[in-house]
Amino acid sequence: MSFVRTVLGDIPADELGVCYAHEHIVIGPGFTTHENPEFLLDDVARGIEELREFHAAGGRAMIDSMPCDAGRDVRKLAAISRGSGVQIVCPTGLHLAKYYPPGHWGGRYSETQLTRLFVAEINDGVDGDDYGGPLVTRTTHRAGVIKIASGLDRVADHERRIFAAAAAAHRETGCPMLTHTEQGTAGLEQIELLSAGGVNLRHVCLSHTDRKPDIGYHRELLASGVSLEYDSGFRWPTGQGNPTLDLVVRLLPEFPDQIMLGMDAARRGYWRSYGGGPGHTFLLTDFSARLRAAGVDDAALKRIFVRTPAAVFSFSERDYSAQLGRG
Repeated sequence: MSFVRTVLGDIPADELGVCYAHEHIVIGPGFTTHENPEFLLDDVARGIEELREFHAAGGRAMIDSMPCDAGRDVRKLAAISRGSGVQIVCPTGLHLAKYYPPGHWGGRYSETQLTRLFVAEINDGVDGDDYGGPLVTRTTHRAGVIKIASGLDRVADHERRIFAAAAAAHRETGCPMLTHTEQGTAGLEQIELLSAGGVNLRHVCLSHTDRKPDIGYHRELLASGVSLEYDSGFRWPTGQGNPTLDLVVRLLPEFPDQIMLGMDAARRGYWRSYGGGPGHTFLLTDFSARLRAAGVDDAALKRIFVRTPAAVFSFSERDYSAQLGRG
């Protein structure tokens, strides 16, 4: 039996339920929020309020995507999960260099050092101080996904080192992977690097690819076996169509088990509990209604929100007996 590693412990994959595949539930004070104050999402009570609305609309799980030392707070993620009833998967890994101060350890550590940091959070527990150093305090909450990122149009040399470290951590642990593509670009290069690194592409999700709505490009990405996460459904300007919806409608019949949705709502202005909108119920209400009107039936929606996330974000069967229930 495969399992998903949530912040509160491991669960059978078939119990994950309706899942958003790329979220930012907590972003605490630090370099990221100093540079981008709108990214500050550190209020546990508001997090619980928002996710309770999501739960009431039928949502049951979210994949968080703020990795090491960029505002992640695993204890707050656990508190929001307990208070809302929503399963949360916490990431390890590294984001784009722009979310870290100059000279950050992510740009200096070797591939081997990075691998050991990632593996420790998957197997032993996420650092309670977010690898902000110098001390490390392991919590009982373990990481369930490896998040990595590349910049616009290409994977830079320092990003290649991080991709290699993440691939090694995946091979050692069986942990699934979530990548950031900048404006949807460099997806094929990401796939090439991960494949060469021995990663099982069935457990890889590339995010934000709908921001480059070239259907031929998407078909090429999907043909590799990876899954894609689309999160711009609420971002397209009114009156200019909705390329995200169009991609889902056109590609789902060809690749029914490789497309997922998320909000990537990393701004206070997107959260109802912070006074913004559309809020985290959007995909389950407005967008799902639009998909149904375009001919996507409930069975297909279940694949997008339930079956595909459970398959992609699960650990391999060989690791189940050894790790289920730890943490």
